[in-house]
Amino acid sequence: PVIEERRTLTSLEDILSQISALGEARDSLAYDIDGAVVKLDSFEGRAILGEGTNTPKWAVAYKYPPETKPTKLIDISLAVGRTGVLTPTAILEPVRLAGTTVSRATLHNYDFISEKGVMLGDTVLVRKAGDIIPEIVAPIKELRTGNERPVEIPTVCPSCGEPVFFDKDDGAALRCTNSACPAQLSRSIEHFASKGAMNIDGLGPQIVELLLGNKLIGDASDLYSLRAEQIEALERMGEKSAKNLISAIENSKAAGLSRLIYALGI
Repeated sequence: PVIEERRTLTSLEDILSQISALGEARDSLAYDIDGAVVKLDSFEGRAILGEGTNTPKWAVAYKYPPETKPTKLIDISLAVGRTGVLTPTAILEPVRLAGTTVSRATLHNYDFISEKGVMLGDTVLVRKAGDIIPEIVAPIKELRTGNERPVEIPTVCPSCGEPVFFDKDDGAALRCTNSACPAQLSRSIEHFASKGAMNIDGLGPQIVELLLGNKLIGDASDLYSLRAEQIEALERMGEKSAKNLISAIENSKAAGLSRLIYALGI
């Protein structure tokens, strides 16, 4: 099968016109596209032009700008990372964008919010950076009604309630001062168990929260003192799940020094 929009053209003017027409029709196509490809129709001609190191010399791709759509900024949620950095995320009215429904978008940091002049209740333009990660481009200020509210910079951590500060040595990062912050602890254990670190299969965010909530662990080192019967007694965990997790923790001991250093965040 080939796409209905395929055309065989002979002039540069017609080729450029078709590229533009495809770009304008993106929303109405039955599939998602991020560009158009122009290629030589003649197999003999292709053989003459040959191949480059990574790409054929008889074809070229034209990329369209990321699809941008307006939607409403309803709220801003805060996530606390393993190093204590608070990251604001926009909660949006759901909007269809580049093939998926988007209801959240990165706001990077509070300098970004200030530079863009974003307010709660704004109608904002949203796009997917690299056609993957949703981000806010800018507020549409002419659509403001007067009910919009400034975004307040938090003074305390949403997880532990301790003071936060702007870490000027780390860009515009807003950081929690509490090294015992529960959110930081949870994220650091998740990182410790992640694939690139100790690769403890089955130890995802929900299980980490379950272990912390039941005070079976206090940090990553406590994982190696866990017993199968302790895990088995937890909600949503059974004998098989417990044995699999203990086995994965045991196997992680062979991960090697470089993975351990990375897992510890050094």
